[in-house]
Amino acid sequence: MPQSLDSTRPIEPLANPMITFGSRVRTSPFFASTRRYGCKAYSIYNHMYMPLYYESPEADYWRLVTDVTLWDVAAERQVAISGPDAARFIQYLTPRDLSRCTVGQCKYVLLTADDGGIVNDLLLLKLAEDHYWLSIADSDVLLWVKGVALNAGFDVRIEEPDVSPLQVQGPRSTETMVAVFGDWVAKLGLFRFEETELDGIPVVVSRTGWSGERGYEIFLRDGRYGDALWERIMKAGRPFNIGLCGPSSIRRMEACLLSYGADITLETNPYEVNLGWLVDLDQPANFIGKQSLTRIHWEGVTRRLVGVELDGEPLPTPNESPWTVLAGDDDVGRVTSCVYSPRLEKNIGLALVHIDHAETGSRFTIASPTAEFASVVVPTPFVPHKLK
Repeated sequence: MPQSLDSTRPIEPLANPMITFGSRVRTSPFFASTRRYGCKAYSIYNHMYMPLYYESPEADYWRLVTDVTLWDVAAERQVAISGPDAARFIQYLTPRDLSRCTVGQCKYVLLTADDGGIVNDLLLLKLAEDHYWLSIADSDVLLWVKGVALNAGFDVRIEEPDVSPLQVQGPRSTETMVAVFGDWVAKLGLFRFEETELDGIPVVVSRTGWSGERGYEIFLRDGRYGDALWERIMKAGRPFNIGLCGPSSIRRMEACLLSYGADITLETNPYEVNLGWLVDLDQPANFIGKQSLTRIHWEGVTRRLVGVELDGEPLPTPNESPWTVLAGDDDVGRVTSCVYSPRLEKNIGLALVHIDHAETGSRFTIASPTAEFASVVVPTPFVPHKLK
């Protein structure tokens, strides 16, 4: 008989509940390819399905750090800003000084709110003096910038173009990209890009990525060519043992690449999460949040994001929610992200803690919903970037 509604017997949650596909969530131009090649898990990112892993998170990680991997990151949507006031508007959105940014250059930037909170962290591409792309993390930046422009009276056009990026990441990424596009790719500088075509397929190729490894992004500018571009890359990469991957939780944690919505949110400011280097208070231009960030800079912060090692058995999966940090009986912060690193053979994480507990060597207890872990603050990154 079915369990009565007033039963006191606890109901065990499913370890891996199903998330089904539906037309309400958008699919990328590469979605059919990811299904055909056996993607086993997806996330929802910017209202689109984004692949997480193919063989397993650990197996995909090892392919990333030893060979080369292809990622569908079309969910990294673009917000295109153009028009007479484009440059002035872009500078108004971000605290990073862009006065020396040149056409063909990429910049990692923050968008900040009036109170200094982080609206998004993203990659900016300057396609022309009056044309920019914001390659965004998971949040509704398109709506944010439309609202700002309308309220502040800038003469700009704001739209989401037909642009869908792939990433080619790993130690053998340059060999793979040269096999696809030619020798010129090997000379492309870090945080630089080129607009080009591949047998009539329009793309932008940049020396960027979110892996901590050497890598590239290919921004497809016509979604009709998703399968064709995917197969060209896979064919070119076979001699270099190419594999498939999604954004690797393991490698990004080793490199301390921050994740919007987890490590940084609208409730955090750049100084708390060690991104103060992206704030140029001395620039003459005004930007959203300048007054608040100036005050925070001079007053200092009361909490800071730090790297931690967690004792205990390997974590089976990354944390699904923030975990509490305890110093004795006092709640002093939260773990924003944590994962097991098979290379380091350690559980590693990032924690936003009270400034009194942020020094290297500080010890505390981390409480998950099911266990407690003795932990220590350690220097970051856990494994250095290998971008060059």
